[in-house]
Amino acid sequence: MDEQHVLTDRQGSVGRLTLNRPRALNALTHGMVSAISEALTAWEADDRVRAVVISGAGERGLCAGGDIRAIYEDARAGGGASAEFWRDEYRLNAYIARYPKPYVAFMDGIVMGGGVGISAHGGVRIVTERSAVAMPETGIGLVPDVGGTYLLSRAPGEVGTHLALTGAVVGAADALWCGLADHFVRAERLGALRGALGDAIGGGEGEGEAEGDGVGAVRDVVARYAGVAPEGRLAGDREWIDGCYAADTVEEIVDRLYGHGHPAAKEAAETILTRSPTALKATLASLRAARALPTLERVLEREYRASCAALGTVDLVEGIRAQVIDKDRAPRWAPRELSGVSEAEVSRFLVVPVGGDLWGECGGS
Repeated sequence: MDEQHVLTDRQGSVGRLTLNRPRALNALTHGMVSAISEALTAWEADDRVRAVVISGAGERGLCAGGDIRAIYEDARAGGGASAEFWRDEYRLNAYIARYPKPYVAFMDGIVMGGGVGISAHGGVRIVTERSAVAMPETGIGLVPDVGGTYLLSRAPGEVGTHLALTGAVVGAADALWCGLADHFVRAERLGALRGALGDAIGGGEGEGEAEGDGVGAVRDVVARYAGVAPEGRLAGDREWIDGCYAADTVEEIVDRLYGHGHPAAKEAAETILTRSPTALKATLASLRAARALPTLERVLEREYRASCAALGTVDLVEGIRAQVIDKDRAPRWAPRELSGVSEAEVSRFLVVPVGGDLWGECGGS
C-alpha cells in the first residue's frame, strides 16, 4: 500500500508529491520515506522537472510525524525496524535540504515531528492560518529529531529551547519568526497556487523559462499569493523565555519559569514537568550541542544516536502508550523526577549506536 500513500504526478515542469494517509494525518511509514526519496532522486535527474511541491491529502495537515504506533510495536519487541526507518528518514531530511531544484512545502494544518523534517528543510516553506507546527517528542520519551534540534537551536534567543522542551504548537506567524517557514498563504489559495506554479514553470518545451531552473518563477508566483500572517505571540514572550531558558539545567529552567511571575512562564514550567525527565535532559544537551555544529548533517548524526538510545528506554514505550495507544495521558516515566536522571543516562544519547552511524559504518563525529 505504500506506493498509494505517496502520490506523484507532474503539472508542467513541477513534480508533485502528495502524502495520502489522511485518516492517519499522513503519518510517515518507512515505505513512504522510501517513495519520497525515490521520486526526488528520479526528478533530480529529469530535465522536464524543475521544481517540486509537497502537500498532504485531506484538510487536517501535511503530516503529523512518523508512524509512532509502528515504533511502539518495534520498541516493545526489541527490534531494529525503527532504527532503519530513522536512518532513511534522516537521510531524506538532509537530501531535501540540499535538493538542487526548488522544493516547495505546503505546511498547511498539522505539521509535527517527521512532518517538519520533510518540509522545514525545503527551500520554499509555506504556512497558512491553519498551520500547527511543533516538535512534541519529549511528550513520548524522544528527543526532537529530523533535524529539529538544528532548526530550533537557530531560532531567536532561547525560543527554540522553549519549543523543544515543552513541545508547544506554533501558528503561522511564529513559525515564520522562528525560521521554520518563509511565506504565509491562506489555505483557500493553495490550490490556485499549486496550479499557478505548474503553469509558470512550464507547460511545454521552451515555455516558462526562468532563472536558476525555476527558482525565479517559484518566487514570483509565491509572492503573488502570499500575505501577512495573523499576529503571533512568541516575539512578545521572548523576554521571559530568554531569561528563563538560558539556565544550564532543566531543573534551573523550571525554577526560573516558576519564579518569573508571568502566567505563560508558569504554564510552561507545568508543561515541562509532564514530559519525560530523561528526554528533557537529553533534549537540552542535544540543543546546546547542535548550536556548535556547522551543518545539518552533523546534527542529524547526533539525533540518530539519541533516537536509537531512546529505543532502549522505558519512557519511549510508555510515552507512546499514554498518548496514542491507551490515550490516558498519564505516562509513568522512569525515573519520574528530573533529579533521578543521571549524567551517565544522558550521555547514552550521544553514543554511536551498535548498528553504525547515520551515513555508514560506526565512527565518531
